[in-house]
Amino acid sequence: MADSRKVGVLGGGQLGRMLIEAANRLNIQVNVLDAAASPAKQISAHDGHIEGSFKDASAVKKLAQACDVVTVEIEHVDTHMLEEVAGEVAVEPSWKTLRTIKDKYAQKGYLKEHGVDVAESEDLEGKGAAGLKAVGERFGYPFMLKSKTDAYDGRGNYVVKTADEIDAAVKALGDRPLYAERWADFRMELAVMVVKTKDGVLTFPTVETVHEDSICKLTYAPPRNVSKATTERAQELAKKAIGAFEGKGVFGVEMFLLKDDTLLINEIAPRPHNSGHYTIEACPLSQYDAHLRAILDIPIPPSALRLREPAIMLNILGGKNPDSHIQVTHKAYASPNASIHLYGKGDARPGRKMGHITVTAPSLADAEKEMQPLIDFVDEQKGKSLGARTATTDEPLVAVIMGSDSDLPVLKAGLQILEKLQVPFTVRITSAHRTPDWLREFSKSAADTSLRVIIGAAGGAAHLPGMCASWTTLPVIGLPVKATHMDGWDSLVSMTQMPRGEPVATVGINNSTNAALLAVRILGATDLAVRERLRVWMEGNEKEVLRKDQELLDQGFEKYLKGMGKW
Repeated sequence: MADSRKVGVLGGGQLGRMLIEAANRLNIQVNVLDAAASPAKQISAHDGHIEGSFKDASAVKKLAQACDVVTVEIEHVDTHMLEEVAGEVAVEPSWKTLRTIKDKYAQKGYLKEHGVDVAESEDLEGKGAAGLKAVGERFGYPFMLKSKTDAYDGRGNYVVKTADEIDAAVKALGDRPLYAERWADFRMELAVMVVKTKDGVLTFPTVETVHEDSICKLTYAPPRNVSKATTERAQELAKKAIGAFEGKGVFGVEMFLLKDDTLLINEIAPRPHNSGHYTIEACPLSQYDAHLRAILDIPIPPSALRLREPAIMLNILGGKNPDSHIQVTHKAYASPNASIHLYGKGDARPGRKMGHITVTAPSLADAEKEMQPLIDFVDEQKGKSLGARTATTDEPLVAVIMGSDSDLPVLKAGLQILEKLQVPFTVRITSAHRTPDWLREFSKSAADTSLRVIIGAAGGAAHLPGMCASWTTLPVIGLPVKATHMDGWDSLVSMTQMPRGEPVATVGINNSTNAALLAVRILGATDLAVRERLRVWMEGNEKEVLRKDQELLDQGFEKYLKGMGKW
């Protein structure tokens, strides 16, 4: 039986459009308050929509009277009207939450009061240029000048790099209510979509966001080269932040990962968010499904918010030409794992969000390879140079570690195999005995990077691959190296005699070729492109052996040996 409750949404942009796509599957009617031809209304044909502004008090009241619950797709709404209608209809999240969050300075103060780490900020309202100069002396340069309200996608923000830029900053934003924020020297920007229900707080996985001109350009799920422990800390911080607010629904939590691995909340959106678009294809439930379920008290199994497989989301931002988004769409048609979403906004304008593309794949490296041509094409449409690539297409899949650089000559043949088969790799020196802490750090974090296999080369006691295997869930291949004494037999025996539960796949002494080929076969189990390159290489070996057999047959063994210089 269909849910007969009606959901009212303030705002009919692309977020409302995708919310309706989720609601349609459940036969839930969504009534939108916005302009007649807004993106959300284009895909929903019924007479329950209201034409008008989501900032118009009378229109908000009219919407509330026709719905069972009212929610928002944009926070810049009339919260006083929502406060008034909250006695007649459920408003989710609470009007109190919306009022606090829409004022970014109040939002930061509220989070700080509830023990959530945020960047230090200072109120500048009415202080003018003198106030900015005082902040510069206290915070140092650069610092962020921000509008408290009506700021999004970088609009209302100004980076004050030096004291000489203060007058320009005042000229740019001086007519707004302002605050200053200490500069966060971040390594990466992360985001977590949080779902607040009547029963508690849940989260989608942590993602990495890449911004261009202050607009989200790319989302990587999972983040690149971030440990599992850090992604879990980000989820816990996001849960703590949203747990402090009233109401139900989905919230987007953006944060900074600083260079010392500290996490700071940057901003919160009390609604579905750009950084959560990937959930439509990559998770059992999308952020839009989750928002509907949360505000209507429909159960959400926590496992439904998991990542089914890695994904990259690319925003289609308007380029130089009005049809730039259409050109990007045509390019994406040839990508087998790309899901295309256009927002029905008409002609493109530079920087305008026209749609997005999500690529899912068995590994993030695979998704990057497929997404990179689309990133390049989007950049072309914007007139950007392709000199700097946004995605990393050659992240290492194999790590070759050794206890000493004296092992490197033995590794040469195997490294050449990896190069020949186009398998990205990294080579590191990490001694089990001389640098145990570094080996432990490397091994424990390896599974949270692009790496899929580790080759550990060592001579003598040869504890390196075994210790590595005890700290990682990745497959480890042991390569015994012939040392000065015992001809490498000690290393071979050491690697093969691992205790139960800690396997190390060991190849022959000094046989780096087999170590590399075994790594390639492991990768090929899930990567068809790698498997095909290996097949072609193996066919080449077969042809070479058959060629030699024919020469031996034609020449006889004596002539053949002379040709080898062995006679």
